[in-house]
Amino acid sequence: MIRAGVVGASGLAGGELIRLITQHPDLELTFLGGSSSIGRRPSELHPGLRIHQGLTVEPVTEAVADKVDVLFLATPAPVSAELASLFADRIPAVVDLSGAFRIRTPHLHDRWYPKVARRTDLADRFVYGVPELVGDQLKDAALISLPGCYATAITLGLAPLTLGLGLDLKTVVVDGKSGSSGGGLQLRTSDLHPFRAGAIAPYSPTGHRHAAEVADFLERSKPGAVGNLSMSAYGVSNVRGLLTSSYVFTDDKVDQRELSRAYLRFYKGRPFVRVRRHDETLIPVPDPQVVLGSNFADVTVLHDEEGGRIVVLAALDNLVKGAAGQAVQAVNLRFGLPEETGLTQQPVMPA
Repeated sequence: MIRAGVVGASGLAGGELIRLITQHPDLELTFLGGSSSIGRRPSELHPGLRIHQGLTVEPVTEAVADKVDVLFLATPAPVSAELASLFADRIPAVVDLSGAFRIRTPHLHDRWYPKVARRTDLADRFVYGVPELVGDQLKDAALISLPGCYATAITLGLAPLTLGLGLDLKTVVVDGKSGSSGGGLQLRTSDLHPFRAGAIAPYSPTGHRHAAEVADFLERSKPGAVGNLSMSAYGVSNVRGLLTSSYVFTDDKVDQRELSRAYLRFYKGRPFVRVRRHDETLIPVPDPQVVLGSNFADVTVLHDEEGGRIVVLAALDNLVKGAAGQAVQAVNLRFGLPEETGLTQQPVMPA
């Protein structure tokens, strides 16, 4: 069994990690870490969990290194930066779900995460990316940084265009809509039920760190592939799930048939990305509600001939494929397990 620890056990992503780890045939939950919830059991923090393993939340000290083979950091970025420095050479694998090490380029990191001080040498050692694209690098990775939920959807949507077809994307404009769980458990007036219910709130209409994260990754993967990438983000009244609509402008000539084939070819053998026609089901897809509770991401590509653009839609559960699920997926690859191990749950619908 692979001994697993979760720091940030009281948060939403931490709760999802606990849920997935305790259902995993090859992972054993051996440590829960936190600060504000020390001494509390998982079932006290997450009402849906009824787990009796004798574990309560403990302070995080160097002694944790003796208890785990992999440590998940479901913590705010400044905390992750500190803990990564503490455990980088003491634990076989550290998996960070925060933004501390997502942006490799130093000046871009400082721009988007000005309050997150990190060791430069650690930033260079982290393997960053969605497992579908960096799986080979994860096999020997001691330090793993996972994309944000929006970034996961955007990257999965754009990768077949840049890394598959080799298109030069002049401009990409992303419209993102996310449920309230995307903001974690922070108490903000704008997230109170009287304001959030039924809302479509443009909380980040210009400038979003996840767009910078995607642009940084794609530039390192294929220099010059994307000229300009911008994003507007909206909060909707769903609790879980997100949808990204990427509007792509390119001078390269493509048609619907070529695009569809390219996406199917690119994601062949990648079990968690489902390439779909938007009209193939009872409701138009991708729709976040048809992936909730699962590690699937649904992707659709459309050629808008009249508009002179490519439209890429991607939907996922922000707490699973956008966080805890792909963290477990990355650990499966890191320890030589089948990618789907412990992650075969089908979506729950209606939700």
